[in-house]
Amino acid sequence: MIETLYIEQAVLDHPRSVAIRQRFPHARVVTCERYGEVFNPKGQNFRLQKQRPALILARKHDHWVLEAPLGYNIGGRRNYYFSHMLNCIYDCRYCFLQGMYRSANYVLFVNYEDFHGAIEQRVAESDETTWFFSGYDCDSLALEPVTGFMQHTLPLFRNLDKARLELRTKSTQIRSLLEMEAMPNCVVAFSLSPAVVAEALEHKAAPLPKRLDALEKLQQAGWPVGLRFDPLIYCDEYQRLYSDFFEQVFTRIDLDGLHSVSLGAFRMPQGFYRNMVKLYPQEKLFAGPLAESQPMVSYETQLEQEMLAFCREKLLQLMPEEKLFICQDDD
Repeated sequence: MIETLYIEQAVLDHPRSVAIRQRFPHARVVTCERYGEVFNPKGQNFRLQKQRPALILARKHDHWVLEAPLGYNIGGRRNYYFSHMLNCIYDCRYCFLQGMYRSANYVLFVNYEDFHGAIEQRVAESDETTWFFSGYDCDSLALEPVTGFMQHTLPLFRNLDKARLELRTKSTQIRSLLEMEAMPNCVVAFSLSPAVVAEALEHKAAPLPKRLDALEKLQQAGWPVGLRFDPLIYCDEYQRLYSDFFEQVFTRIDLDGLHSVSLGAFRMPQGFYRNMVKLYPQEKLFAGPLAESQPMVSYETQLEQEMLAFCREKLLQLMPEEKLFICQDDD
């Protein structure tokens, strides 16, 4: 899967770097001083790199835990996110990462303990419950067999009574979770779209039936799960499409083990959107009824509100209102 490994000189002998090199014994290894030398230069061909992305192993020196955007929460007041990895192995056409980064290569920060220390510090700052979100700059579980990040990180949260963790994913890589005791303070949240939308836009991600299979296995093992219907994608028959989709999903859900459901329409920062249109000028998604309103691009206001209202009404026929959250980005 990985043909080239770039490794910062400072972490060349780090135990996790050594383990990953052993996992890909035939990969070409290139050393560098800082990962930005490989990841940040202008003029990279994102679409070409996406066909055979390299893996970059690096150390993150600061900003291990950051405040989450105001609209990025599921009911908590203290919300943070962390990114042990940059970029995603999937190729979802609506994903803002493709407009944010110049490179399609993956960056993995191997100094997990620094992330752990920053998480513990945030928890110690307050007596309130503190939420942490993984999956903002990458998929939380997709590369878990390589990184082992969650295998190392979940024991930390097991001992933090005031901390809550969301793992957001489109992946079926749940073996490491099933091999440990379920944690009531960890929500495994699956991003889900109707099958026709997933097939058209969520390239390389697990198909909807396999995600539902994984979700069901986790519920049976006692893990709290979340459903993330975000972004909603418009089409002429979206009402029928999403009605059938919600019915399909909730036939597989045990409501007692459902932690939360979130709902959000397609939206993206203007600069990222313009970069993505340049990457994929023929993509039908970008020819839809979109409007630019500083600083975001989203569906026209009336259409967006109609979609959110319709989907909210349908969901409340299937689930309790207190578990539903509407995601709307702040400026």
